[in-house]
Amino acid sequence: MKPMIHVENLVKTFKGNVQAVKGVSFDVEEGEFFSFLGPNGAGKSTTIQMITTLLKPTSGRAEIAGFDVMNEPEQIRRVIGVALQETGIDPQLTARELLEIQGKLFGFQSSMARKRADELLELVGLTEDAHRKCGKYSGGMRRRLDLALTLVQRPKVLFLDEPTTGLDPYNRKLIWEEIRSLNKEKGTTIFLTTQYLEEADELADRISIINEGKIVASGTQENLKASIGKDVIDLVFTTEEEAMRASALLARLAGDEKHTGPDLRLFVEKGTAKLPEIIRLLDQESITPTTLNVSPPSLDDVFLNLTGHSIQTEKLKREESYA
Repeated sequence: MKPMIHVENLVKTFKGNVQAVKGVSFDVEEGEFFSFLGPNGAGKSTTIQMITTLLKPTSGRAEIAGFDVMNEPEQIRRVIGVALQETGIDPQLTARELLEIQGKLFGFQSSMARKRADELLELVGLTEDAHRKCGKYSGGMRRRLDLALTLVQRPKVLFLDEPTTGLDPYNRKLIWEEIRSLNKEKGTTIFLTTQYLEEADELADRISIINEGKIVASGTQENLKASIGKDVIDLVFTTEEEAMRASALLARLAGDEKHTGPDLRLFVEKGTAKLPEIIRLLDQESITPTTLNVSPPSLDDVFLNLTGHSIQTEKLKREESYA
């Protein structure tokens, strides 16, 4: 049985020989909730635009529901829904008007378009606000309406490109509930791109980690975390100089280590059992961490171990630059 999405050696090169996507290959099974996890600029959005017929690949091939992206774009557009990062919602129209217009564009009669609009407004919790102009909607409400618009024709595959970026935790959870319901209760195949670790961890059946245009690892959350094979010990020191001294001192105990400023992260087998020795070695050199914590690896630890940098750190830097 063919997968719902098949991608093989997909490449996208822009002017100036800038290669945004570097030969990615993956399959997504029917009914699966699949996620691309990676920082901004990793190639997530470019990949999703190519396989949804919005951007022409430089090379490689892709199929959705057995249709070829390059040769059968119209057939693909009939079976997919796509919610991109930027919503194209007309602020002068109401949610009901937009949904009914979308239904008619897909060939629905007026009565069917109204019925489908009612169903979707209820699904995304906008029934009471259906007659308000969308220009007066909050960011979370616009995201929920955008999701409803992608569902009008009951797509077999739903593509969500960073659907909760910029939303507060409450609205993010609402979106999670809606797309989880579509997957688990309706059987919709979902392809999610995200930079939020907890989003991929919470929702996806399987994750591909993408960095600098390449897939660097794929698997379930449990398999990806287990691939590290070690516990994570986080230490925070008063100064970067102390962190560097501690790093040199503890190097023989750690299979791998990363430090950023005064923060030191060690990947250690049987981390809890090694704690007394770590504390003893630091005491001997009069180095005292302000914080010490042992935990199983997270998806960010997997990313850090594979690429040498943290998704979480990069995201925080971007958020601070916008502040």
